[in-house]
Amino acid sequence: MADKILSHKEIEHKIQRIAYQIYEANVDEGEIIIAGIEGGGLNFAKKIAQVLKKITEASILICKVEMDKTNPLSSTIETSIKIEDYINKSVVLVDDVLNSGTTLIYGVHHFLKTPLKQLKTAVLVNRNHKKYPVKADYKGISLSTSLNEHVKVDLMGKEYNVFLE
Repeated sequence: MADKILSHKEIEHKIQRIAYQIYEANVDEGEIIIAGIEGGGLNFAKKIAQVLKKITEASILICKVEMDKTNPLSSTIETSIKIEDYINKSVVLVDDVLNSGTTLIYGVHHFLKTPLKQLKTAVLVNRNHKKYPVKADYKGISLSTSLNEHVKVDLMGKEYNVFLE
């Protein structure tokens, strides 16, 4: 049985809050790169970018980050924009759920190979089961869950929901 953790209204509020936090940390930037990890992270990144475009004059660029989430160590990480496009820029790496930290740390590692002005991370749900020293700079909610529970984020359609299964 799935328990609803966040409703549509709560998720929209968290997207707004995270977008404003990103804006405040980048108020003097002319361009902000919102890099969403393919899947739920990219969907969440697009929602954040929509809000940012309404509240800042800065150019908001969405970047899709592709990797094999089941084996990120041996996969090549690809981005939808060229490396030259994010050199010395402010980048926010976005995922929907921070579970063990594996996906996020390999995404961070990819961007750290390039000189950046700033690199931050954002997640909708932080589960506190990290096996790597990675943290979310911006987070919607922190949950203490058991390892056998699963967080399902649905940001498609008219009603957004987060469930704990």
